[in-house]
Amino acid sequence: MKVGYKYASPSRCTQVDNQTTLGLSPDLSRDEKVSFCGKLKHPLLFRDAMLMLREIVVSDTRKKTKERTDYFAWLDEEIERRIKVHEQYMPNVRESLKKEMDACDVELSHKKYAINQLLNIQRNLQKQIDQYDAWKDYYKIERDFWKFIKDRDYSLWFVLDPVITVHKDQVSFEAFSLDESVYGCLSVAMNEFDLMQPPKLGTTNIDFSAKLEQEMQRFRSYTDVTLSVNPEGFTIDNDIVPEYVEKKIDLPETWIKGFNQVSSAAVLSGMELKLSPSDMYDICAFLRKHKEKKSPRYMKWILEPGQRVQIVFEPFGTVLTLNAVYEGKQRREEKIWGRRRWLVVEKLIPLSKAFYVRLLGFGMPQFIRADMGTMQMTVGFSSWSSNDWVKGTAFNIMAGFTGQGCYKDIYKLLKEKRCLSIQQISESLPKQKSDRIKAGVGMLLRRGEGYFDPINDKVRFRHLCNTPIPEELYEISDIEIDVKRYSKSVFDNMKVKYTHKQEFVFTTTYKQEDRWPPATETEVVIDQDGQITKINCNCPKFKRGERNLSDPCAHILALYVASYKLLKLKNLEYEKEYKINDIMEMLL
Repeated sequence: MKVGYKYASPSRCTQVDNQTTLGLSPDLSRDEKVSFCGKLKHPLLFRDAMLMLREIVVSDTRKKTKERTDYFAWLDEEIERRIKVHEQYMPNVRESLKKEMDACDVELSHKKYAINQLLNIQRNLQKQIDQYDAWKDYYKIERDFWKFIKDRDYSLWFVLDPVITVHKDQVSFEAFSLDESVYGCLSVAMNEFDLMQPPKLGTTNIDFSAKLEQEMQRFRSYTDVTLSVNPEGFTIDNDIVPEYVEKKIDLPETWIKGFNQVSSAAVLSGMELKLSPSDMYDICAFLRKHKEKKSPRYMKWILEPGQRVQIVFEPFGTVLTLNAVYEGKQRREEKIWGRRRWLVVEKLIPLSKAFYVRLLGFGMPQFIRADMGTMQMTVGFSSWSSNDWVKGTAFNIMAGFTGQGCYKDIYKLLKEKRCLSIQQISESLPKQKSDRIKAGVGMLLRRGEGYFDPINDKVRFRHLCNTPIPEELYEISDIEIDVKRYSKSVFDNMKVKYTHKQEFVFTTTYKQEDRWPPATETEVVIDQDGQITKINCNCPKFKRGERNLSDPCAHILALYVASYKLLKLKNLEYEKEYKINDIMEMLL
């Protein structure tokens, strides 16, 4: 998707005595002309949070591979050029060399001294020949080339400018990493600012350059910092406004889909642990001091009810016991990969009152929220180091965000109100059914016209791009169509069992005569916290896949959506299997 950004001037910091203005230039190509001006009460806290957000923007944990196509194209041209030089000069050089060698052969038998002199002449001539060698400077040329590539990629890192949204109650800054695996959102409450003018609500991209980062690092406790978002740009020292800054970029489809799918994952219920700053420091300190060189590379969280949380770091086998106590009712173990990305929160450890880690299950994303008082930083990590947010159709379905629903009504409502919970949306649209409201909210998130705020459990209005997202990036997927089809028959053979571990075991059999296998057995196990602890299906797609929640099949998703409505069943006998007719009688 090709997107163009236009800024009235570069973002910049201006300082007069101890008064500093952090001027952020908004994107002028948007319909909403956002403006904001307020004096920060905690400038150093804001500085470190924004610098961390920038680290998320430029982070790339993917395995680096050398793109040698451009280099070899250049190398071919260089070799061809040097061959032409050889063809032009070398015939004359070789002819004169042959004459000199013949003369030397005549005198060789008479004077040894003359022989040594001629040998010296030969060595000098060889050096001259080497100067015409096409491969003589190969390694130097290669080093210079990779330095050029590094400098070029370094400048390209920052075209994915952060998104700023001015709400009635807060100002939020969102960013997505270069490798599409980490999402960050800094929420700054309005009471953090002493407003100098009424803000204009809306969303825009901001020009956040490397130079601005260096200027922000100069913030000190004795300086007063004013945050200004000004569409008119910012003057330089001679009061001349620089010309417009324009950026044009072809945004990857996976980047857009991933950015939107984070909200669908954030809606899902999960298990939340409260960690102290010292606990988070212990985790980051271990990761910083130990570099794993072999598999397996994960950390396993061992959660015993009423006991302190333990983390096993593999492949070292080291057990770290935190001060945090697990208050859940069910014993569980959670494995997390891509753990080195957690080091991104190091900057916030001395600034935060507490960290809230939210685990959604095996193979699912994780969310960390840093509580800094008037500022909250939410960081979402995909389950693996590589990008898999794009598998987020599963997140949509698990959250009930399937179909179009009453999208148009919800869009109008949120554009007016700017921020509402799903419950408030339902109350504002009493004529709409809950499933249509959920579907409408999901479509809003997919189109990049809103995001879910897990801190306040609200949907916030926000346009991700300055142009509408192409339909192929948010259209109904094949797996959603399959889930809708399987949902019609999921209750036909559904059974429920309540185990001594206080887990619900839901099973069903999908019968399909036109496909293989003709009968598909599917199982989903959900504990008291509403988390999936086990899934299984004998369909070919699930057997060939990762066999975890990040890439489930349509059979599992259809069973999960149906079973989630039955988790409030009570008075079930242990280990007794209930058919759907028995359950319906209990509900009636």
